[in-house]
Amino acid sequence: MIAAVEPIRVMVVDDSTVIRGLLARIIESQPDLRVVASVANGRTAVEMLRLRPVDVVLLDIEMPEMDGLTALPLLLAERPGLRVIMASSLTHKGAQVTMRALALGASDYIPKPSAMTGVGGLATISDELVRKIRALGRTQERPKDAPALRVTERPSAPPRAEAPGGAPEAPQVLAIAASTGGPNALAQLLSGLPRDFPLPTIIVQHMPPFFTAALAERLQRETGRPCREAVHGEVIEGGRTYIAPGDHHMTVMTDEGRPVLRLDQGPHVNYCRPAADPMLCSVAHVYGRGALAVVLTGMGEDGLGGCREIFRHGGRIVVQDQASSTVWGMPGAVWRAGLAGAALPLSELADRVLQMAAASGSPV
Repeated sequence: MIAAVEPIRVMVVDDSTVIRGLLARIIESQPDLRVVASVANGRTAVEMLRLRPVDVVLLDIEMPEMDGLTALPLLLAERPGLRVIMASSLTHKGAQVTMRALALGASDYIPKPSAMTGVGGLATISDELVRKIRALGRTQERPKDAPALRVTERPSAPPRAEAPGGAPEAPQVLAIAASTGGPNALAQLLSGLPRDFPLPTIIVQHMPPFFTAALAERLQRETGRPCREAVHGEVIEGGRTYIAPGDHHMTVMTDEGRPVLRLDQGPHVNYCRPAADPMLCSVAHVYGRGALAVVLTGMGEDGLGGCREIFRHGGRIVVQDQASSTVWGMPGAVWRAGLAGAALPLSELADRVLQMAAASGSPV
């Protein structure tokens, strides 16, 4: 007999009655989602969390009495493992505040709807909100009346795909793909590498404009290494970190024998722009056996196609494991396909990258 599964329980926190009602209607339109509380400020949210079970909190940032940034650590302390999605404005200020919220433990964010949001924009926000609530709220299927739990066991190794012949080369580039939970994972991974780490690092993190610039500022501050949004046509240099700008795909090409970055606004790939697949595919073609790819936490399967190309060209791939991932979508897809040499806790990824960077010709 299959146990019944309770709907994902959501609390909406926003000082605007109109916005709370709008978000509640979006959530309640889905049969597997349920609004269990709707409150106007952070203080009431903390009090409500003590009274009823909640899986996901949708949290506004600017509110009277207690704002979102103040409430966030209190909510997480009250309910360890709680998933919090920040509602953020798509502005430079909104991006900076959201980066702070992610660093404090928020799981993800969505663009905050407003009275000016059109029908098309509202549909996009609705789809994104539902997908993120499902991904974060279903970390593990929860039988009826059972508490929400995270899956913590390491994944068993799938059958390995048939690797191309020949020994791998020493890595010439580090290519990283990330989505939900990615900013904190990136900060931890890159902070574990020395300041003189010699490889260029190329990153696609699913984020809109303004947010990728704020992420680059955070990573440069926390790692002490040069990090910025990529610029179309710039030559890739060792020791530097390049992030795909929001709303632009980033790929690698050669110009007079030198690897350079290319930006474009071609069609969305895997519903994303920037997307990981175009970047990883181009890295495979330019660097071949010298490519080292790391796939971090994230929803969906973006990066799977690119990792197939990395693998086919003789490069190496490592993924974040399920236990340490906010969502084991992207890394899980690569792992199940047998493309990755290892699925490791986030705390061990930097050491593995350093081992591979130092061991010329050594397999993963």
